[in-house]
Amino acid sequence: MQQPFSPQTRLPSEWRQTPLTVVIPTYNEAENLAGISEAILGLGLSGLRLLIVDDNSPDGTGQMADDLAARFNRNGQARMSVLHRTGKGGLGTAYVAGMSQALAEGAEFVVQMDADFSHSPEYIPAMLGVILSTGADVVIGSRYVPGGSLDEGWSWWRRFLSWWANLYSRTLLGIRVRDMTAGFKLWRSSALQEIGLKNIRSNGYIFQVEMAYLCERLGFRIIEIPIHFEDRRIGQSKMDIPVKLESAWRVWELAWRHRKRERVGRTNAQIVSTDVLVDDGMLR
Repeated sequence: MQQPFSPQTRLPSEWRQTPLTVVIPTYNEAENLAGISEAILGLGLSGLRLLIVDDNSPDGTGQMADDLAARFNRNGQARMSVLHRTGKGGLGTAYVAGMSQALAEGAEFVVQMDADFSHSPEYIPAMLGVILSTGADVVIGSRYVPGGSLDEGWSWWRRFLSWWANLYSRTLLGIRVRDMTAGFKLWRSSALQEIGLKNIRSNGYIFQVEMAYLCERLGFRIIEIPIHFEDRRIGQSKMDIPVKLESAWRVWELAWRHRKRERVGRTNAQIVSTDVLVDDGMLR
């Protein structure tokens, strides 16, 4: 059976015009930036805009982003913009800054993803199709639902750490989302506004866990679709062992900080798997 989340998904013309902003934080991603920008802006989604949030990368990523924006922003079209920050402020604050700017500029949907091709841009049309078809609040590109997969080059140790981080977070927080640390998400703007980005304090990879946790606390409708997670094409991963350990103990902080927060009148999040959507005929 052909899955509705195929990277080859083609959308109706009116859906391709949906105001959508892709937010990518960067730090020393000069070798990846041109390729990922071209791939995203070449998806054929006329409503798509790309926002790069650069933390004053020493390798010149910020200047390259400006040059690419000048190249893509022609004939009165503002397809790409760059938010320059003065220093390495952390992944969480970079996403908060980028998402806040996207909302202020009128984006109806916001994608968060990495610059290194670990998240394939080809999934973006499928994710948009899913959220528009179902009325979901957030779509997660998941490694840990049926059909999801990890790069074959990952070591057993790296696979174990990823598996353990998800199990640990899910168990401690009592969450049903399978890929708690997923960094590839498509948000409805109303969901980000209800979360209240100004209230997000996580300033590292624990940001992903905090956002997933709040989705369930606030009763959002969440859909996880399977993706193949590739290893980064160029450069070194910024997710080292100390960062993973720090993220682990900060899960306890999240549980305490958000213990009283939930949406009035709707406390149970609805988490839907893609096989259920197909069986119901919603995405055929």
